[in-house]
Amino acid sequence: MTTQQLHTHLTKLFPKEQVFTDELYRLTKGTDAGLYRLVPKAVVKVNSEDEVIRLLQFCNKENVPVTFKAAGTSLSGQTISDSILMEIGQGFEFSAITDNGKTATFGVGLTGTAANRMLQRYRRKLGPKPASINSAKIGGIVSNNASGASYGIRYNSYNTVKSMRIIFANGTLLDTSDKASCESFLKSHPALVEQIGKLHREATENESVKSRISEKFRLKNTCGYGVNSLVDFSDPIQIIQHLMIGAEGTLGFISQVTFETVHDAPLKATAMLYFANLRDVCEAIIPLRSCSVSAAELMDRNALRAVEEQAGMPPELKSLPENAAALLIDTSADDTETLLAQMREIETKLAHIQTLIPIQFTTDKYLYNLYWNVRNGLFTSAAAARPKNTLSIIEDVAFRAEVLPDALTDLRQLLVDSGYADAVMWGHLLDGNVHFTVSADINSTEGVNRYAAFMHTLADLVTRKHDGSLKAEHGTGRNMAPFVEQEWGTEIYGLMKRIKSAFDPQRILNPGVIINDDKDVFIKNLKNIPSANPVIDKCIECGFCEVNCPSKNLTLTPRQRIVAYRYLTELTDRKSREKWASAMSYEFNETCATDGLCAVACPVQIDTGKLVKELRWTENGKFANSIASGIAKNMAPVTSMIRGLLGVPHAIAKTVGYNSMESVTKGLYKAGDGVFPLWTRHTPSGSRKIARNIFPADSSDAPMVVYFPSCITRSMGGPSFGYAETEDVPMKMLSVLRKAGYTVIIPEEKDKLCCGMAFSSKGFRKQAQQKENELNEALLKASRDGELPIVCDMSPCLLHMRETLDSRLKLYDQVEFIHDFLLDRLTLEKQPVSVAIHTTCSSTKIHLEEKLYNIATRCAEKVIVPEEVRCCGWAGDRGFFYPELNNSALEQLKHGIGDATEGYSNSRTCEIGLSINSGVAYKSVVYLVDKCATARKGDLEGEATERNSIVNPKS
Repeated sequence: MTTQQLHTHLTKLFPKEQVFTDELYRLTKGTDAGLYRLVPKAVVKVNSEDEVIRLLQFCNKENVPVTFKAAGTSLSGQTISDSILMEIGQGFEFSAITDNGKTATFGVGLTGTAANRMLQRYRRKLGPKPASINSAKIGGIVSNNASGASYGIRYNSYNTVKSMRIIFANGTLLDTSDKASCESFLKSHPALVEQIGKLHREATENESVKSRISEKFRLKNTCGYGVNSLVDFSDPIQIIQHLMIGAEGTLGFISQVTFETVHDAPLKATAMLYFANLRDVCEAIIPLRSCSVSAAELMDRNALRAVEEQAGMPPELKSLPENAAALLIDTSADDTETLLAQMREIETKLAHIQTLIPIQFTTDKYLYNLYWNVRNGLFTSAAAARPKNTLSIIEDVAFRAEVLPDALTDLRQLLVDSGYADAVMWGHLLDGNVHFTVSADINSTEGVNRYAAFMHTLADLVTRKHDGSLKAEHGTGRNMAPFVEQEWGTEIYGLMKRIKSAFDPQRILNPGVIINDDKDVFIKNLKNIPSANPVIDKCIECGFCEVNCPSKNLTLTPRQRIVAYRYLTELTDRKSREKWASAMSYEFNETCATDGLCAVACPVQIDTGKLVKELRWTENGKFANSIASGIAKNMAPVTSMIRGLLGVPHAIAKTVGYNSMESVTKGLYKAGDGVFPLWTRHTPSGSRKIARNIFPADSSDAPMVVYFPSCITRSMGGPSFGYAETEDVPMKMLSVLRKAGYTVIIPEEKDKLCCGMAFSSKGFRKQAQQKENELNEALLKASRDGELPIVCDMSPCLLHMRETLDSRLKLYDQVEFIHDFLLDRLTLEKQPVSVAIHTTCSSTKIHLEEKLYNIATRCAEKVIVPEEVRCCGWAGDRGFFYPELNNSALEQLKHGIGDATEGYSNSRTCEIGLSINSGVAYKSVVYLVDKCATARKGDLEGEATERNSIVNPKS
């Protein structure tokens, strides 16, 4: 069927907003982390089992191939399609924890990290722990039999899945936990059950086949189907369930999974060990297997070189010898005594092995997370260093411990001989599982041929010389499909082909993956990654960024924006470029929050928002620049005007009712088509003018602080609907600082000051720099060239100030300053209230999550941090003009706040969107602190004077 024909059929079966057939969405949604590019004819987002059944029945009837995609972090080409791509929607993000966390059921749309976050309170976790766990979803983890750093043979999906719900190619649903469902399935599918029985008998009655399967699965192995199911089980339902694990969506769709979880000890320690060469590090396997070790991660010299420049890395990395290798060891326990004993045991067992530096464990949480974040990002860090116009390809093999030293030596030599001497090697040493990258030039016939020759030699080395696994955990996909028969032999490969035919006789489920007769499929449809812009050229389209993106369920993700932009740069004629640029404008530019959280999730810190802002800069014409310059030069009258205007709609609403007022403002917003901002009851009222620059404490030796009230809080920092207080943010900030006994200095000419972020985010670079320079000069003067600390009441502004102003300035966000300087100077009375808190994007970047939580717990009996809520999507003023971005980003908020009756954060604009989407008034955290804090004796009179002086210059 053509794309147009599919669109006609599919829009009769699904709501139009769930069917994507335009060129932009087919290209961007069709992308995954692998090395291949196929563009689907249609993408269908499904949110329920009924919708999956409806789609599969259509595909089965019309003989149309379909491929399933969850997060798209797969690396071997198993989640791409040139037919229909079925995308897992938010309807599959559900969970149920049972038996005190020992078992847990998850929808396949949840990420592994989200699942583990829910299990954390029970000290439980999932067995599988792939490096992509922050982004990878349950569906992909199970369908690829992912394992990761955890001891994979024992705790992979195959060994920890208790039950699942499966939808087969003809739309039949099987719940393996439900006796009635199983009995019904056995009766309604006699042909499949009969084939499963025959396959089981052939695998178990033939001793050579049985022993070969058992022997191969002592190693991690995801090459081909999990034929160990035929040997390990006799019940056809259990065989079917376990064949689904690692089948990469070629046998059916898994809609939910129940896991038997594993214990997650709360105390953890890690150590980085350095060895002279790969052979020496391999000697640690056998001793470590007898210790209480959670993981032992190998990194060769090239891997260490790829990360040695990253912040926080041990300085010794740069001085290691050329052939050195490292081992990152992890151990955990429930109590300190046990943890120390385990650390000593590891040190003792490894004492006979020569290391370059003595073993040294750390329990420091920051260092622990840093080491593991670097390890988890090794692939992308290595890929980012690839030569221009090459494709970074990751391979994934495993060897038995007794041959591992020779195998790794041979593998390294093969890489050198094949022209891939810069390849990075790392892996899970306990399993003999090694990953490595090669940077292949796919733009030339010579480069493709060299990669093809390498793959054939690699297959011989792994399967014939060392009897290893060609794929240990990344799945077969298209990448290794031509070599499955070589690893398993004709007889067992024949069983795999019959498995595919039994489950999917029409070959409509992910065709070409795992079973493929095309011996050259691994070098076809290779993904071209052009040099498009230095900001994004390092991107390998891994998708790690997507989980943080506020527009991911509305338009595009950072990965998808990069794919769209790369395509734009490859278009040669002007008309095509203009057409594509126009087609992607709303998705690429207008709904990008430019919050930078994509860089936080990206192992190589790619901030797609910087690219968007760069394009905004190029698109800003003379008229737009003149308006921006006018505002920048007249900041004082502009903020004064805003202060006055913001009170008007609230005054009217109090007369006619907020519902009536919002009906009018929504009408104006729609009629204006982007001209008028959307006003709601949660839009702030105007702030009061701050008349003085100095607010002295009663004591002459009181500490001093410079307070910079941002232009936002100076103009629109007042209360809105749901506030019990009448004071604005600056008044509350001054109150808290005065209660703590501080003398407060406000910069001179404060009314004209602005950090420049509002201009920068819209691409007005010249105006942004003007405001940055003005503020820099004012703060240096007020702080005595950086001697005094400076606190700002808007976290986004504070982050921008840190990025652009003089490094001598000691700049603090309100949360940071309250936590680090004020808590010990205040008497706080905890309130009997349940509150929700929100960590803004800027606060996340400067790691204020714990400090905000600590402040809230000092002030409120119950503190709720809504799960799966990241960036609010308000994005400066974007929420006024594109409220759909804010609504989409905070779709889970109302459910997430639970029984909270108050909300707190540290950005006045973010608090607007949080209030709208939660139904609870969100305020600056200074309101909470001020409510709980008691002024010191003698300060009450000063506080009253200070309040009057804000609005009365004569006081």
